[in-house]
Amino acid sequence: MKIILKIIFSGLIIVSISACNNEKQHKVLKLAHGLDINHPVHLGMVYMAGLLEKKSGGKLSIKIYPGGQLGGERQCLELLQISSLDMTKVSSAIIENFAPKYKVLGLPYIFRDKQHLYNVLDGSIGEELLLDGDKYWLRGLCFYDAGARSFYSIDKPILKPEDLKGMKIRVMKSSTPVLMVEAFSGSPTPISWGELYTSLQQRVVDGAENNPPSFYTSHHYEVCKHYSLDEHTAVPDVLLINTHTWDKLTDQEKTWLQEAAKESVTENRKNLG
Repeated sequence: MKIILKIIFSGLIIVSISACNNEKQHKVLKLAHGLDINHPVHLGMVYMAGLLEKKSGGKLSIKIYPGGQLGGERQCLELLQISSLDMTKVSSAIIENFAPKYKVLGLPYIFRDKQHLYNVLDGSIGEELLLDGDKYWLRGLCFYDAGARSFYSIDKPILKPEDLKGMKIRVMKSSTPVLMVEAFSGSPTPISWGELYTSLQQRVVDGAENNPPSFYTSHHYEVCKHYSLDEHTAVPDVLLINTHTWDKLTDQEKTWLQEAAKESVTENRKNLG
């Protein structure tokens, strides 16, 4: 009987050690963001997660928490900085509060067209910007195209800058969009994305500005009947990883992740149309 128990006990130890080894070999990165699951940027990240799983043979994977489950963009950035989160996606307008060079991407009408935007983001300027947040523990992996931003409003169309006079326009909590709306004669009102639908319903603000996918997936069209396609900015989204998480990855794991992120950019742009 003792011999049988020893054999069973030895088997359990072997299974336990094997499970521990498998657990050590499999790393899971937590990624959170505030977008709807139907947004082209979210779909790009889902594509990236699938690629990473395939490239790594299941050794490295990403678990995505969409829809603001872990907080808004600012909260996710703060979680990233204290290493409570591995990755997040934020607008470049939000990260400019931490890495000032990103401000240039929020200036109105600086890109001639989509190809001009992509040339900048995919080139040396984009590479420099992605690394600008390293000293704040925020390393950029790639830029996603969220679509050009335009104004939308509850009561009247916005056809020229003067139409914004006296209107309270929701903006992201960042200096560049605040200054832009002020320059256009409006009254900028910083409100978090998750609170905007209710703020529009209760007329805390008269309108907002964002890209068509966000306008649609957020159901803001139910409140705002006027969308003025002025495309004043083309603020991209930035995929970020905590530098401590990045440094813990092996060179091979970094390569897998960077390749998957780069390939997901093409998928994102395809989904955006």
